[in-house]
Amino acid sequence: MRFLKYPLTFLYRIWFYLLVLVPIIVLFPFILGTILSEKTYPLFFRIARLWAKFILIGMGFHYKIVGDEVFEDGKSYMLVANHTSMTDIMLMLIAVKNHPFVFVGKKELAKIPVFGFIYKRVCILVDRSSSKSRYAVFERAQKRIHQGLSICIFPEGGVPEEHIVLDDFKDGAFRIAIEHQLPIVPMVFFDNKKRFSYTFFSGSPGKMRAKIFPIIETKGKTLEDKNTLKLQVREIILQPLLEDLK
Repeated sequence: MRFLKYPLTFLYRIWFYLLVLVPIIVLFPFILGTILSEKTYPLFFRIARLWAKFILIGMGFHYKIVGDEVFEDGKSYMLVANHTSMTDIMLMLIAVKNHPFVFVGKKELAKIPVFGFIYKRVCILVDRSSSKSRYAVFERAQKRIHQGLSICIFPEGGVPEEHIVLDDFKDGAFRIAIEHQLPIVPMVFFDNKKRFSYTFFSGSPGKMRAKIFPIIETKGKTLEDKNTLKLQVREIILQPLLEDLK
């Protein structure tokens, strides 16, 4: 049966891309109507959550969210999680139910046909090789926060190599959280790497677990506390990942 592995995983990858793009193409007129104005972003967020569910269910992923945090209306948060898979985006959308947020993501994804058109209009894009671009993220995030939206950043700054459980965290998420006194919501995605990693010939249906940890307040903290806060959050996310490997 090993000779079937590569053809089947290849088809599984193609199926994923179809699940991503087909709903966007079919619903494009409706999506377009929700991204032309910032006032309609909450409606777009609801559509995005349905899109995420469609993909995960279509891929045969049985997701389970543990420790559902109650978010206060009108309050913004900083959402952070480990990053191992393209499905992290979908699972994050499902984990946070009725509290619209904006992703901070790499600008390269804006090149994807159709998806990229929407992506660059609803996300905060960053070129990690440009200090000017990284600085501009703070200004765009501030605007979104003032609109009552939360911010989601995968603080590893990218997807680490397969053998790395959790990479070192970058400063951005914690700097923004402190400067705007945003509570931080740490999350762990346990199975996304196993279910659908960035290795092309890999992936399979199965369980996809996420855990939301209690909120960490940043009220009263200053940028001098940034590194301590960063290490604290990384430790919260790392420990359950290590325990799950045992």
